Amino acid sequence: MKWDPAKYVKFDDHRNRPFFDLTGRIHADRPARVVDLGCGPGNLTAALAERWPGAQVVGLDSSAEMLAKAAPLAQAVPALRFEHADIAEWMPTGETDVVVSNAALQWVPGHQDLMRRWLKALRPGSWFAMQVPGNFNAPSHSLMRELAASGRWAARLGGVLRGGESVGEPADYLGILLDAGCAADAWETSYQQVLQGPDPVLEWVRGTALRPVMAVLGDDDARNFEEEYAAALRAAYPQGAHGTVYPFRRIFAVGRKEE
Repeated sequence: MKWDPAKYVKFDDHRNRPFFDLTGRIHADRPARVVDLGCGPGNLTAALAERWPGAQVVGLDSSAEMLAKAAPLAQAVPALRFEHADIAEWMPTGETDVVVSNAALQWVPGHQDLMRRWLKALRPGSWFAMQVPGNFNAPSHSLMRELAASGRWAARLGGVLRGGESVGEPADYLGILLDAGCAADAWETSYQQVLQGPDPVLEWVRGTALRPVMAVLGDDDARNFEEEYAAALRAAYPQGAHGTVYPFRRIFAVGRKEE
């Protein structure tokens, strides 16, 4: 399943804001090593290198397309690098001080157990911060699943899309951090995003949630699926005088492991 970096960063103002809301709660002073799990095109990982210029900052991602987009950033910043890796197989090293995962763990089944293992391995005084979308039951996602399960598409798309089980609630992540001996904070924010242009919600999900469907269907079927889905989205998210309001719930958790 390939990522399209250009499609992903099309709404970068909206996509980037949760990252800065998340990392603003990290109060690490002079970390030696900072890891960004699921770094995507690398622009936000570079922001971590700017914030902590004395740190070695590493971005990990499983997408070759995203890493190709990120590579020039590392050439400009000696302490910044990007590596191809499956974050489900990653473990922190002893010198890791800050771990950030922004809008990535929803793609990893069993990530809550992974978090427990990561937190156990992190040294005292280190920070862990994560953010995942909490909108799997919003119309943008439920309508996609309903269409995928309908008669025309069920045989090919059955089991392709995950639902609300993809992520936990804020209390779930808070409990994981507290159980690991962290001073922790967890919260949620619903951003009222105003999108512009024709079928903007469809354009948004093309960069993320719709990718598993497009990876299965051929070009003609993909167009037909999108046409049906777009009609449902227009009814669910009507365009107003100022654009199309697309509410987006995000779930955050930050913790510092007690010394």
